[in-house]
Amino acid sequence: MVIGLVGGLSALIDGDETYKVLVRGDASDWIAPYIAGRASLLPTSSAVATWRRRAKRAAGPFATGLGEAWRRRPMLPGEHVPGPPPSDGTIERAGVDVVHFTFQKGFRTDVPSIYHPHDLQHMHLPEFFSARERSMRDRWYRELAMQAALVVVTSTWVRDDVVRMLGIPKERVQVVPWAPILHAYPVPTAEEVDAVRVRFGLPDRFVFYPAQTWPHKNHAALLEAVEFLGRRERLQVPLVFSGRQTSHAQAIRRRARRLGITELVHWTGFVRPLELQALYRLAHAVVIPTRFEAASGPLWEAFLAGVPAACSNVTSLPAQAGDAAILFDPDDIDGIALAIQRLWMDARLRDQLVRRGRANVNRFSWDHTARLFRAHYRRIAGRSLAGDDVALLAAPPLL
Repeated sequence: MVIGLVGGLSALIDGDETYKVLVRGDASDWIAPYIAGRASLLPTSSAVATWRRRAKRAAGPFATGLGEAWRRRPMLPGEHVPGPPPSDGTIERAGVDVVHFTFQKGFRTDVPSIYHPHDLQHMHLPEFFSARERSMRDRWYRELAMQAALVVVTSTWVRDDVVRMLGIPKERVQVVPWAPILHAYPVPTAEEVDAVRVRFGLPDRFVFYPAQTWPHKNHAALLEAVEFLGRRERLQVPLVFSGRQTSHAQAIRRRARRLGITELVHWTGFVRPLELQALYRLAHAVVIPTRFEAASGPLWEAFLAGVPAACSNVTSLPAQAGDAAILFDPDDIDGIALAIQRLWMDARLRDQLVRRGRANVNRFSWDHTARLFRAHYRRIAGRSLAGDDVALLAAPPLL
């Protein structure tokens, strides 16, 4: 989602602000294409960050597994996890007025900051985290939130959760919703869409779930629902999973084998922006069985791409979906199966959900998100606010 924000800030031409995107050493390939206008890269001077990046590249496919194993190793008796490190001085030397930590990590600094903790999943679903991960998240989130001039989240549900669980005063926690990342991605031609179908060997119709294979994403529930439909309804529904595969992917594959539906499951792995756009255009439906979400990027993307969707009824998702998606309990396999069946069979419902989804998501844009963040940047930096800034800051949250 940082890509969308950087693209939105880059497109602002009615102010005199400049924006520096702090990157680790040579790790800028992912964001550089979206930087323009008054935005530019600010490489960190930390030699450690560059060394870590190069070590990760050298480790290749083993890097993800090694990183997860290190994070999940048991804590030693009396061990304390480290807190956020001090700034290496890059932003101070650059003379920035406000630093925006868009990820859940950050560093200690006297520069006024905005912190974006995303969500507090580790407090609600501790079984998905090691004691080390829970301890580290708890310390980092609290210290960075307490340091921040402002804590920003994507929905009122997360705002209320942060206020309650971290004890942050409500006036210091503000909602700035994201927009669909597809806005920032290239639009494929019909030929490119067909090429993606051939490249991944995809069936004519399928249910699409774009998500990294973290346990809370609940891929297994989709497998169970598809097996149920095949066994009870004689309905064969192929699944397509995209996204980076964590070590938990092996458990998902084993579940598919035990259920006897391996041939119905297609894995694309991490895909490029153009390929993601094509997958949405090819999908018959998007189904999101996640157990926890600050706000669902795939749900916004489905609405924008004109794909009917169903999703879990947890956290902020009911407010995000409104009347534009079928809701279900992520632990209710029968309910998930029924949602898939309705999306698969009912053309009238599909058309209705597509219309509602587009109306829903059209309220959000990266231009609006960037302007709202700019208003917060100006306020925290002590700059004069324009009339539009005042209106944006006073408006009720969209989500």
